[in-house]
Amino acid sequence: MPGTVLLLAASPLGRGRLVDAASVLPVLAAVPPSVLSGADTANVVELADPLEPQAVLTRLRAAAAAPGPLTVYVAGELRLDRRQRLPHLALARTTPATVRYTALPWHWFRDELRLRPAGATTLFLDLHADADTWRALCEPPVPGRPFPLDCGRDAAVYGRVAPPPSRRGVAAPAYMKALATLLRSGRRLPDEELHQRTLARIAPEGVGADLVLAQRGPLPGDPHAAVTAAVRAGRHAEADALAARLEQAAGLAHGTVSEEALHWSEVRADLAMLAGDAARSCRAWMALAGTRLAAGQPADAPAVEAAVDRAHHQWGRVDDPVRVRELGVQLVELRSRVPGRREGAVEHVRRRLRGVQGRGAMPAGHLR
Repeated sequence: MPGTVLLLAASPLGRGRLVDAASVLPVLAAVPPSVLSGADTANVVELADPLEPQAVLTRLRAAAAAPGPLTVYVAGELRLDRRQRLPHLALARTTPATVRYTALPWHWFRDELRLRPAGATTLFLDLHADADTWRALCEPPVPGRPFPLDCGRDAAVYGRVAPPPSRRGVAAPAYMKALATLLRSGRRLPDEELHQRTLARIAPEGVGADLVLAQRGPLPGDPHAAVTAAVRAGRHAEADALAARLEQAAGLAHGTVSEEALHWSEVRADLAMLAGDAARSCRAWMALAGTRLAAGQPADAPAVEAAVDRAHHQWGRVDDPVRVRELGVQLVELRSRVPGRREGAVEHVRRRLRGVQGRGAMPAGHLR
């Protein structure tokens, strides 16, 4: 099956940027697609200094939906937004004051890659952090809280995050250039060996100060792989039953509102979508959002916003007018508390509800 490769190099234009990320693209572009992906053939998508986060999201979403192996190469710099202090990949128009609106939230990578088959996704990252972001990344881990650059438990992640430069000037994406040079030999080494050889090449440049990223893909026997296998075989009820048992076990071991238990609740909401039951998926996502809010999570927390956005999207796929009304009334109330990043979300629900009074459901369109 053909592979997919996404090459993303982004950094702010003008003064203040930390790294000339796009300088690595000519070197990566010289590598045969089959070597970039590790598959016999591959489709390559290249994004050089993109302007809009929604445009990047569209390409990322399409790449994540493609069958076959996916390899993502990202070079760029990380900034924290001032409101939530979450890491974002800075884009061409990003400034310190506009991170939330002009940069790509890092958790979008995790959100878009979450439905991919276990072991089918690899990311190579060469990132530079400003002083504020570097301090956040170096904080001691908190139990139950994912690493800020988490890309999902089913993806393999290799690379490095470089600390703020000690002197003025624009850095080069040394890790990614060394990686591309190794790949240009025409031989695709195993990912871990490729990563280690790349680190060895840039060691003289002071790699000891870097934050090294090395997360292997899921091991054999991983329950996520078993759920994925059941879905791919069309055994949706079996997949949901397995996820339900894992959700219950996580609740008993860590608490019903722990991230371990809520993760499996999210998996079950996704499984309902994959089974074609939009109403059940919508209801599950709304319940998840309610649980997180009741546990004290703020309305603009990424996990809360994502749950409500997905509930809204699944509600848009419901055709039965009775269910549209039933779920829509609940969604209006939830959207009033969690408006999300898109303007007009509450009015979007109310408008569709007015349209189903006394007649069939109107198409609701798509809203992330």
